[in-house]
Order: sequence, then C-alpha cells, then structure tokens
Amino acid sequence: MLSKRILSIISSSPSALTVHYLVVAGGGGGGGNTNGYIAPGGGGAGGYRTTFGTGNVNGGGTALETAPTLLVSTNYAVSVGGGGTGGVASLNGTLGSNGSNSSFNGILSTGGGGGAAQINWPNQQAGSVGGSSGGSTADTSTSINGTPAITNPVQGFAGGGGNHVSPGYGSGGGGGASSVGVTGTNSTGGNGGAGYINLITGGAGAGYAGGGGGSTYRSNGTNGTATHGGGGASPTQSNNIATVNTGGGGGGTNTPLGGPTTTGGSGGSGIVILRFPSSYGITLSAGLTGTTSTVGTDEVTVITAGTGTVSFT
Repeated sequence: MLSKRILSIISSSPSALTVHYLVVAGGGGGGGNTNGYIAPGGGGAGGYRTTFGTGNVNGGGTALETAPTLLVSTNYAVSVGGGGTGGVASLNGTLGSNGSNSSFNGILSTGGGGGAAQINWPNQQAGSVGGSSGGSTADTSTSINGTPAITNPVQGFAGGGGNHVSPGYGSGGGGGASSVGVTGTNSTGGNGGAGYINLITGGAGAGYAGGGGGSTYRSNGTNGTATHGGGGASPTQSNNIATVNTGGGGGGTNTPLGGPTTTGGSGGSGIVILRFPSSYGITLSAGLTGTTSTVGTDEVTVITAGTGTVSFT
C-alpha cells in the first residue's frame, strides 16, 4: 500500500518546466594605436537574446523570444563568453578582438565585433562584424561607413562610421543591443550604441550590451561616451574598459606620437541568467560559476563564467 502511494506521488510530479533566459555574449575590444592622427573605433556589444519581461525587447529591436519547456534530470549546455581584448598600440594599430560567444540550450549569442584601427596608415578600416559590430576608424584620408551586425538571428546593431573631417577625425562608436553606434564627427568620437536594462533578476535590473565609445586624435577633442559599455579615450586619457558580465564593448583608444603606450579598452564578459519556478531546483556542473536566489515565486540563476551543463530537479 505504501509503495503504491510513493509511486503515485512520483508519477504526479511535473517532469517539465518553462525556463526564461537572458544570454549575452562577450563585448568586442576597442581599437588602439599610437599614430596620433588615427582615431580607433569602439568595440561592439555582445549579442543579446532574451525571453523575459514586458517591454524588454530582444537585441536589434526584435521581438522577445519564446521561453522553452525543458525536462527535469536532463543536461543542458551552457557557455559564458569572455570579452575581446583591446587593440595593440602601434604605429598602424590593430583591431580589438571580437568577444566570445555565449550560449544556453542551443541559444547562441554572438560575440561583439572589435573596434577598428587602420590598415597601413593612412588607409581606413571598418569595424569587425559581431552580435553588434565594432565602430570604424577615422584618419586623414576618407570617411568610411559603419559595419552592419550579423542577421542570423539579429542580436544587435551596426557600428558607427569614421569621419575624416579636418582637424578632428572622429571614429565610430560600437553598436549596441538597442541602437546603432554613432558616426564620428569633427573632433568628436561617436557614442556607443545603447544597451538594454533587463529585469530578469528582479528589482531595478541591470544594463547589458552597450557599444564602446569611439575616440578622436585631438587632445582637446571629445571622446564618444557609452551606455552599458566603455567610453572612448584619446590622447591624454586612459583607455576605457567595459564592466565584466555586461557584454559591453570596449572604448577605442588613441595616443599622440611619442606619447604613452596604451591599448584599446577590453570588452566586458558575457552572462547567462535563467529564471524558473521555485518548485524546481538547479544543478550546475563543474566548470560553471554561478549563484541562485529566490525572487518572488521564481528561482534566478546567474552564471558568470565557464562552460558546462545545468540540469533541473
């Protein structure tokens, strides 16, 4: 009789649950150089994909995604991408590197594109393609357009273009999850595209996936700013690094000829956040770093680093 009762309880337990997610990839690094006449671009934000929240839209202004129904006692792969490194400071400079991808259960967010430096001065260079793309550089030759973001699926916006108008040469800001990077103007680096504030963790939420600001070569110029990313820097300022676990792009950085050696700002690492009913538990495998807390009737697991699996109980 007792065994039948136990079996009845087991068979009536739910075997599937709806899981909301926020998956943000690592942001791209900002471009860097020491030429003095080149203004490197800001890094693009990491791809931004989410199912959560009224009024919170997906990266690139697309609709919220549909929360999946997952099985208990089943392993689901998770990976949190790192931020891209800033471009190396040298005469010709280098692009910032792209951020690394983040993923959950096959939901892939693409790393942000690196901000541009230039190719064999004085030739222009476009920012790299990413979840949101990096900003293009500006110098003494020609203006250049911004780089479109990836479209399979859309996760963010294009980087801003570079402008060669004398005497300022402003580079483009990196694209963000909610808006394009701004094209630079005379003596002004373009602002990074804004990210989104997501409320999946409860309370006031937090900001994610903003593009890095572009730079200008003039010491009295105005560098691009960033919302949820790193601001631009040149030539008398230090480089600007995006905050970890935001997916923000790093700021583009320039120094004058003979000036101190600096590199572009590094992008912020990504993050994966899962929200599910508190009647369930979660187990993180070795290799993942995360914490779980109760928010109302839900559990919220914030995974900040690593690669591994999660399972629900």
